[in-house]
Amino acid sequence: MIGKIIFRIVRDILIFFFVSTFAAVIWYRFFPVHITPLMVERYFEQLHSDGPVRWKHQWVSFDKISPHMPMAVIASEDNRFPYHHGFDVVEIQRAVEEKMDGGRSRGASTISQQTAKNVFLWPASNWIRKGFEAYFTFMIETFWSKQRIMEVYLNSIEMGRGLYGVQATAKYNFETTASELTTGQCALIAATLPNPLIFDSAHPSPYMLRRKIKIMHIMKLLPKFPPVEKGESTTSTPHHHRHHHE
Repeated sequence: MIGKIIFRIVRDILIFFFVSTFAAVIWYRFFPVHITPLMVERYFEQLHSDGPVRWKHQWVSFDKISPHMPMAVIASEDNRFPYHHGFDVVEIQRAVEEKMDGGRSRGASTISQQTAKNVFLWPASNWIRKGFEAYFTFMIETFWSKQRIMEVYLNSIEMGRGLYGVQATAKYNFETTASELTTGQCALIAATLPNPLIFDSAHPSPYMLRRKIKIMHIMKLLPKFPPVEKGESTTSTPHHHRHHHE
């Protein structure tokens, strides 16, 4: 009797989980993401800090974002983004091999994984969260286009203290709009992404300026995103140039 009750409870929880998460993924396929768990956490962190509280975010559609911006984050964060299905197996294998050889741990998260984490999950680093991240990555790769994933990513990712998304960053760091960002400005923003609370695109350090030059170089080597013609195919994937963050 008790076993049946437990079974029904677990079944109902699982059904609720799958139905609710499916609904959320489908909703965000069409509608803007105005708030994320990270935004909320950072807000409360700022309340308990000495500095001013800042929460700047404004959603803009993909066609109102500089075409250099997606190229910059692909060059910086995930060279194979247009080709993989959410998980960069090659990069994961490299990270594991380097760790086994005694090297330091480094991230192998794709833009899809970062988007899933930013939009649907709490900011933590543990195996439970990683499992949910894999689930949501699979879901958005299944139900969203690559362009939609990039659109949500560029609108929701943390790009500075209290700055979320490319429109807010363009306004407060460069006094312009997302659509008017230059190649260099986009590369600087991308250079902050390993740690946007330390790196500041408005006041770049010498390290960031070096990263900017590397990112701009890689941008020239990668195919345009999105492809110039719909249905355009490539016979090979580009060489990978993901940087090791200092």
